[in-house]
Amino acid sequence: MKLTNILKAGALAALVALPAAAQEITIRATANSNENDEDYDGLVVFKNYVENASNGAITVELFIGTQLCSNGAECLQGVADGSIDVFVTTSGGAAGIFPYVQIFDLPYLMADDRIAEEVLTATDLVPQLRAKALEDSGDAIRIMTVGNTGGWRNFANTQRRVEVPPDLEGLKIRTVVADLPQELVRALGASPTPIPWPELFTSFQTGVVEGSKNGITDIMGMKFPDAGLQYVTLDGHAYMAAIWVMNNQKFQEMDDDMKRVIVDGFSALQQATFASPKRKSIQAYEEFVAGGGDLYVPTPEQKQAFQEAAAPVYDWFASNVDGGEEMLANFRAAIAEAEETVGARRDAELN
Repeated sequence: MKLTNILKAGALAALVALPAAAQEITIRATANSNENDEDYDGLVVFKNYVENASNGAITVELFIGTQLCSNGAECLQGVADGSIDVFVTTSGGAAGIFPYVQIFDLPYLMADDRIAEEVLTATDLVPQLRAKALEDSGDAIRIMTVGNTGGWRNFANTQRRVEVPPDLEGLKIRTVVADLPQELVRALGASPTPIPWPELFTSFQTGVVEGSKNGITDIMGMKFPDAGLQYVTLDGHAYMAAIWVMNNQKFQEMDDDMKRVIVDGFSALQQATFASPKRKSIQAYEEFVAGGGDLYVPTPEQKQAFQEAAAPVYDWFASNVDGGEEMLANFRAAIAEAEETVGARRDAELN
């Protein structure tokens, strides 16, 4: 037998001998954003890691925008029925199915990035959310990780500088459809106005809304200053959490080696989304100010006034969201744990 035939026969025997788990796996991942977004940055890192670490056994196909689905509810349904394998949603986008994820919209609880990242990587909060989402979705939707999409939410508007809560009174502030952001806007004396994201630029131009709750990268990425948005107050009232979910059946059908590749891939994705807004926000703030934008940093006393004015939102969440009291307690406990850990680490770094 010729050497080439021997090699072909050996290769064929090796292929036949491969276990079922080594068959190629395709993951369809989508984000309702664009290629300038942190979600896309995370997906690129995920795709690169997973395909390389699996030695090509897993292929990740990216669908950016609305090719597979157009909003949070529709995309989450796609994950549940298996037509979509991976999707990233905001707390507002998932609130209709998992209302307790609105904990990330509770204002002024996490002090900074270091605390938020500790909460999301080193406490029991994300596993608690994962277990609850699996139970409520009939084991269909699995929360894989929680990253960041755009930094921190700040109040921005077309009318005037906002230094204290009374400065918001009377302003029509764009929110998502979810209840909690609307309750926050009401608590601060403004009028919540749910507007779909694609319509927000025109809504600023026409005066349908006069303000929003966004991070600076979203503001500049969507060119909102061109629509009249000229005032940003860095109150940092909410961490812009990105909740990454996966079809649980797709995950469970993999062997342990491939599962490990997937969870490690989501860890790499999470770290990428933590870093991306920090870098992109530098240029975004510079461009906002260079274009005539007014950027205001509240004093500690003014920020305390915002916190006090927003206090009714915590009671609303505990009383009106199914499981809200328990989840709020879990969130506060995770934050306290993170503050203690980060505080000790900071002290050690100073010595």
